[in-house]
Amino acid sequence: MLKTLFASLGLSRKATAIDDNVWHEVVGALPFLSRRTSADLEKLRALATDFLASKHFSTAHDLPLTDAMCVSVAAQACLPILHLPPALYRGWTGIVLYPGEFLIRKTVQDEAGVVHDVEQEASGEAWEGGPVVLSWQDVQASDVLAYNVVIHEFVHKIDMEGGEADGVPPMLRRLHGDLTTEVWCNVFDPAYEEFCHHVANVPDADWDAFASTSLLDPYATEHESEFFAVCAEAFFVAPEAFRHEYPALYALFSRYFLQDPATPVGTLPDATPPVTPGPAATP
Repeated sequence: MLKTLFASLGLSRKATAIDDNVWHEVVGALPFLSRRTSADLEKLRALATDFLASKHFSTAHDLPLTDAMCVSVAAQACLPILHLPPALYRGWTGIVLYPGEFLIRKTVQDEAGVVHDVEQEASGEAWEGGPVVLSWQDVQASDVLAYNVVIHEFVHKIDMEGGEADGVPPMLRRLHGDLTTEVWCNVFDPAYEEFCHHVANVPDADWDAFASTSLLDPYATEHESEFFAVCAEAFFVAPEAFRHEYPALYALFSRYFLQDPATPVGTLPDATPPVTPGPAATP
């Protein structure tokens, strides 16, 4: 049974300041946030504040809901839109937190074309036009280098802004200049195909070792949208490793998200976005 509990920061639908202690607790628990510049964190806090005022949180299985939990989700969810319009998260309000992994039902088609209804465990799920469902256990800091379920699911939401998720996020000419859908696909599609080919050719005897050491989760081969979300996890959570292993994808994601998280703090101006989006274009 779901126990609906609206976050106290969002009940009035008006932005309420995030408590200083709660904010510092959340940032300190997430290394990929604590390494950000003070300007980034100030903007992220403002975005998270507005996010909390516009979303409704609920829990399952009597999981207690605290302000710190809501702020943690909000801060991680807003990182991808740090320099993008918050309107990318419009049109839905619900965020559901389960204590741990939960079952989802999916329809899949096998190689013979037969359709099956299956159940599988999940740590996150984003519904087109509906809520984001998350495992609280997985929301918290992970020992896995490039894993972040919040970023994964909210990047799906960005991908869904133009309809069904397909791995091609909406391009905003005012911000992205000459980064068009065609330019995106010219880099993204070959990278996805190469990754799928690489994963498909891992010998069975080497699979466990590969799966445990691969920067990108092999699950990324499931669909272009999953490759986009998995790469986004690495871009934001393990940016140095992602830039080293996939430099072309890193540059592409930097152009889209208007961020350069692999650049050490202190080497860029603290008050401006670190990436130039390219020549301006007519909106």
